[in-house]
Amino acid sequence: MADTQTLENRSSSTDTEHFDVLIAGAGISGIGAAYHLKTQTPGKSFVILEAQESFGGTWLTHKYPGIRSDSDLYTFGYRFKPWTGQPIAAADKILTYMREVIDENDITPHIRYSHKILSASWSSQDKKWTVETKRSDTGEIVRVTASFLWMCQGYYDHSKGFTPEWEGMDDFKGQIIHPQTWPEDLDYKNKRVIVIGSGATAATVVPAIAGDCKHVTLLQRSPTYFIPGRNENELADELRKLQIDETWIHEIVRRKVLFDQNEFTRRATEESDVVKEELLAGVREFLGPDFDVEKHFTPAYRPWQQRIAFVPDGDLFQGIASGKASIVTDHIERFTEKGILLKSGEELEADIIVTATGFNLSVLGGIPFTVDNKPVDFAETVTYRGMMFTGVPNMAWVFGYFRASWTLRVDLMGDFIARLLKHMDEKHVHQVEVALPPEDEDMERQPWIDASNFNPNYLMRSMHLMPKRGTKPQWQHNQDYWSEKDDFPKIDLEAPEFIYS
Repeated sequence: MADTQTLENRSSSTDTEHFDVLIAGAGISGIGAAYHLKTQTPGKSFVILEAQESFGGTWLTHKYPGIRSDSDLYTFGYRFKPWTGQPIAAADKILTYMREVIDENDITPHIRYSHKILSASWSSQDKKWTVETKRSDTGEIVRVTASFLWMCQGYYDHSKGFTPEWEGMDDFKGQIIHPQTWPEDLDYKNKRVIVIGSGATAATVVPAIAGDCKHVTLLQRSPTYFIPGRNENELADELRKLQIDETWIHEIVRRKVLFDQNEFTRRATEESDVVKEELLAGVREFLGPDFDVEKHFTPAYRPWQQRIAFVPDGDLFQGIASGKASIVTDHIERFTEKGILLKSGEELEADIIVTATGFNLSVLGGIPFTVDNKPVDFAETVTYRGMMFTGVPNMAWVFGYFRASWTLRVDLMGDFIARLLKHMDEKHVHQVEVALPPEDEDMERQPWIDASNFNPNYLMRSMHLMPKRGTKPQWQHNQDYWSEKDDFPKIDLEAPEFIYS
């Protein structure tokens, strides 16, 4: 998939190119950022540095069977590019969509593939970032400078997923793999497979391989919520019958989906017991009245305290109902030669064990940052609306939504960053950073995310690495798209928290 025309030797260790904006990552965030720069700040020069050999981010690096979005593409897709396929789409369809965005907007010449960022250093004297990269295709060290750094590299370690250390793992005679590093030559046909996990990845892998395995068992410590439903959008289909323009369809359906999601999110908090029963009723429709839904699909937390994945056409539950897959809810005592011994005393035998147990959070790609030769510890900073950080000039980080599609925030931030850059030009300044005004300096520092509101394990494991939040709205990462869509355009760039020089 690599775009060879972008892999030419356009920079060397002796040349340092300068750009107005450097975008880190050519995934869904980075390509969206590039579009907004091209359309809203056409006079700005920019470059995208991507560590992989092609674009796509998660949709390129993840190769496990059945990989698909867990939120609908009418909102996961960009607001400026109509989505015309099924609401839940596989990785290849998302990559095709991204390729169209790149081609339609002539973004390819701006992308440098196989450039892994090694460090980023800000100089207040020079008013620029110096970013050192290593080309994986040539081994060459390349330095690039930029006036503004836009981090779009995602929020987890792409190279290695999270797998707990269970006793006896070395005793197991079969294969242990993580979906994030799925071997392309893995042969699971007619094999007994255990998939450990209860999230969207496990719910994707199990139905994708169930038809080829001898049997697949979903082993979970505790249940999670799912939304089963048909993989179609009736409103979009009806509008297409009326031959409505796709641009209109995209906007209308997008608004309807967002309206429904907002209502669902509100009800999950205010009517949590009712929503809980609605979700479980959807599962029972596939598994029948005699299945133990209470044990296997009834979480201990309220709906939306963790992300809820959509299960298209209920394929996970269809696999269980057919007998091709089964589900076990128990704790792991240890691994054995034959499989896994559970706390209950039952032993599950397997040829392959898949640890769909999550990922490792990576704060800003794990890149070492310095500001005026001093190392930056992001855990000591305070976030400005989840996208800028105290003491770190001319930099923004895209971190999307948990209860809505990630890309929604890419579009909002695209508008904000473009407006900020134009504002700096109008003021004839070269540096901007956020700082706590005197009245906020004694504000209580709190964890990045309120665990009582949202508490997935991958965040809780790494919360100590994340920036802090304050008690005022501007010093928090708001996870509510529906308020941010109105708040972002109103941000006062002359507010006291913005320091220009």
